[in-house]
Amino acid sequence: VIQGVKRIESDTVRSYILLQEGQLFDRRRMDQSLKSLYSTGLFADVVIRKEKNSLIVQIVENPIINRIAFEGLKKIEESDLLKEVVLRPRVVFTRTKVQADVKRILQLYRANGRFSASVVPKVIQLPQNRADLVFEVSEGPLTKVERISFVGNKFESDSDLRNIIRSKETRWYRFLSSDDTYDPDRLALDQELLRRHYLSKGFAGFRVKSAVGELTPD
Repeated sequence: VIQGVKRIESDTVRSYILLQEGQLFDRRRMDQSLKSLYSTGLFADVVIRKEKNSLIVQIVENPIINRIAFEGLKKIEESDLLKEVVLRPRVVFTRTKVQADVKRILQLYRANGRFSASVVPKVIQLPQNRADLVFEVSEGPLTKVERISFVGNKFESDSDLRNIIRSKETRWYRFLSSDDTYDPDRLALDQELLRRHYLSKGFAGFRVKSAVGELTPD
């Protein structure tokens, strides 16, 4: 007995159940059926119970997304964020997909130097099992490079090495440059620039043992 269906056909629900009419009841198969139904991403809640000789399957369908919106945007265009998210209008809402989209949005902000950005998804329930999905974004300030330090250098001073790499320490006169914004991809470039420099000086065995960017509490 299928209960709670609105948009999805009862036969669709039955196709994911590993127990069929006429079979002996098997609690292990009932538990597997529960996992099978959840794995579809179609249902927000599933309860399976046995009542005498009937198997009752009670479901709550995930809503269909009506609209996706963003609030709090200043530094990144909404069109750029829409390219990043997987969820779209008329697609089934699932918490897993929302969490994945939040992660993608944060990755985009970090690529733009805003590591303190935060994203809170809000779901607005609508009639007919539809929902608006709103991402509330707090962009936060740019994450600046406060200090660049080197460990293990003897031939070159810290100031010499700072002139070689692309990343720069934040200074008021660098307002036209983004080189003092923390960027993990630029950190990889810095390591290659150091390697080239030392090789040109005859240090054939040179290598960067580690390159670490640590965020301070502020």
